Amino acid sequence: MKHLTILTVLLFLSLIRGQMVNEDEGRPSCSRCDLHLSCNCSYSGFTSVPMVTDQALRLDLSFNNITMVTQDDLIGHSRLMVLNLHGNRLAVIHQSAFDSLWSLEELDLSDNQLNTLNHKWFSKLEVLQQLNLLDNPYRLRRLMFGGPDLKELRREDLSGVTHLDELTVHANNLTRYDSGTFGDIWPLGHVSLSLYGPFLTNTELAAALLNDVCYPETWITLVDFHLPNYVSVQLFKDTFRRMRNLSIRNLSLSDEATVSFLPLLDGIPLRSLSIVGLTLTGEGRWISANRTDLSSLDEFFISDVTIIDILKFAMTSDLTFLLQYQKKLSIVNSKMFLLSCYLTQTMVNTEYLDVSDNLLTDLTLPYMLCDSGEVLQNLRVLNISGNHLKSFSTMSRLVRKLTRLTHLDVSRTSYSSMPPSCTWPSTLRYLNISRAKLATITPCLPKSLEVLDLSYNDVKEFVLTLPVLRELHLSGNKFLRLPAGGHYPIWETLTIQSNTLNVFGLSDLQSYRRLENLEAGHNKFVCSCEFVTFLHSQLVGSGDVKITDGKQSYVCDSPFYLQGEAVSQVNLSIIQCRPVLFVSVSCGVAVFLGILVSVLLWRCHTFWYLKMTWAWLKAKRGSQRRWKQRNMDGSEPLLSFDAFVSYSEKDASWVEEFLVPALEEPSDTDSVNPTSPLTLCLHKRDFLPGHWIMDNIMNAIERSRRTVFVLSENFVQSDWCRYELDFSHFWLFNAGGNTAILILLEPLSKDNIPKRFCKLRKLMSSTTYLEWPQEEERRPEFCRSLRNALRGNDEQEN
Repeated sequence: MKHLTILTVLLFLSLIRGQMVNEDEGRPSCSRCDLHLSCNCSYSGFTSVPMVTDQALRLDLSFNNITMVTQDDLIGHSRLMVLNLHGNRLAVIHQSAFDSLWSLEELDLSDNQLNTLNHKWFSKLEVLQQLNLLDNPYRLRRLMFGGPDLKELRREDLSGVTHLDELTVHANNLTRYDSGTFGDIWPLGHVSLSLYGPFLTNTELAAALLNDVCYPETWITLVDFHLPNYVSVQLFKDTFRRMRNLSIRNLSLSDEATVSFLPLLDGIPLRSLSIVGLTLTGEGRWISANRTDLSSLDEFFISDVTIIDILKFAMTSDLTFLLQYQKKLSIVNSKMFLLSCYLTQTMVNTEYLDVSDNLLTDLTLPYMLCDSGEVLQNLRVLNISGNHLKSFSTMSRLVRKLTRLTHLDVSRTSYSSMPPSCTWPSTLRYLNISRAKLATITPCLPKSLEVLDLSYNDVKEFVLTLPVLRELHLSGNKFLRLPAGGHYPIWETLTIQSNTLNVFGLSDLQSYRRLENLEAGHNKFVCSCEFVTFLHSQLVGSGDVKITDGKQSYVCDSPFYLQGEAVSQVNLSIIQCRPVLFVSVSCGVAVFLGILVSVLLWRCHTFWYLKMTWAWLKAKRGSQRRWKQRNMDGSEPLLSFDAFVSYSEKDASWVEEFLVPALEEPSDTDSVNPTSPLTLCLHKRDFLPGHWIMDNIMNAIERSRRTVFVLSENFVQSDWCRYELDFSHFWLFNAGGNTAILILLEPLSKDNIPKRFCKLRKLMSSTTYLEWPQEEERRPEFCRSLRNALRGNDEQEN
């Protein structure tokens, strides 16, 4: 007893611990759980799902103010069997909110504010047995349930479900059905029932279920059932009287069931009957079949007929009465190779006839149309597509007397040519010849056409005159350009996808006066600048013609670097679109920039610097060779001159008459201090003829201890002197400023020296220069100063 008490206390403490508030998440907790792991948290004012122990088996959260169940609220409650959320304000439930409730058997979501129901809420609730959704403002319109494991349907299973647009039930293995289970669902738009097992083994169950859903306003679809005998057919005896629209998919009939089935249709108000997938297991021995009144049946559709033993099948009874009243008759994909003239003569009410995807040929088609006799006079729509037809002229001849025919579909046939002319009913407005083998279109086509479909043929051009044509469909052909629009004044729609179009433009569309819709995608477009610009404007809807097949349908095929790119994503540069203009502008800009740069370079004397740098480097290289040669010979550098004289040719008289005599032929009047003569290097006298001028200057400078510049206006303006001065200027950078002696032959400011001779201008600012005196008595002193400057420290005159 003591141990039991301890265990009870521990369990209680465990429950309390699991119900503490999680401060991080800010969620409330509920501690009202008993020893049976049942937690009663109702009437507690919770606005969100509280935290409870994950060991709870039952959780009652009814009559709170909870508005939402999040993805994490119920995680960890895998043992929970009952969850009650009745009477809250639930409006939102996360689609994965109940995924962790693997053991949940009962879920109550009634009396809340759920506007929509999500099937994903229940996808993981594999053991759910009871679901209550009553008193919610949900707008449930389609309900689908069932499967191989659905065995029973009880009265209370669909309690609260009132009206539906669509109900689908898969109950092939159903063994129990409580009458009235579906009876409260009203109004009911469409019901689809799969009752294979009940139809075979429990006809009373199937009859009860059908009786609950058969209303005149409800469209009934029966899926997958086999009627082997008379008994299996009788379950429809009462329900057929209340049906107006019946659709059957995958029906299997024996001869006995067929004969028994027809009387049930006698006089019933059924307006539409559709059978898709009919399998006949018998041999067609329906002699005992009674004539049936189907005068109320307006539409009869049958397709995919299979005869188990085709060799033994021989329909021995006249069933023409089955087809004489319908306005719409479809016998599709039923391997029919002949429809007799006798039968079509009775089809006086038929306005729509579809015999597509059968085995009709040019030989059997005349039997169906009584060789263009007076049959099917009310026929407006004729669909003979997907048959083995080859003669287009035969078709036009057979339908010419169908005086009310407006729509003719002969697509998916073997037509390969057209005659030059044909006769058609004047009422024909729509003609479909798509997916044939036509290469040329002739004037055989009727002038009354408003819609023409020639898609997926081998047509290369279309030049017919069809004055009232509104729509033309040419997709899947071999057109290189859009058809000329001048012949079609009221064209509204043109479809020309998947051809070999390369380009089209505004001028092409302007030829169509009333064209509104164009579909021209999936072609081999050349993305030129004009086409890309035009299509961009059309895709944004700026033109009168609307492109209706979407921008992704227009893809570049060339040039290669744009192949596969959507035209709407292509942006071509001006280089690609206007190369001539671009080159012209570029050349103009380049010439302008070239001139501008040249002027700037000239103003900055860049060309002079480059020229002199090159000349200096070349002369320097020659000087270095001579230096190396002297080093190899072991000789000392040869100084042949005391000074190299740089002067203007216009100042040559002063140099020759005064400077040379004064320095090279000094007067010996002073016997106490006689002066020794100096040797000068003059270009007129000492430059070697035939040698490059730069080499002569370089040799002269190298072989002279000083460089004398005879500066004057003539010197600055003389091209020869400036050239000589340019080179000497570079030598000054290498040899230093103390080798230059400046003689101002006439007053000259440094501003008269070109700015590019920065070194020389600096010398004039920082170095003492000699000025040629105009007074006769000062000239001996000038000569003495010049000689002293030339001799330097070697020898000074007193």
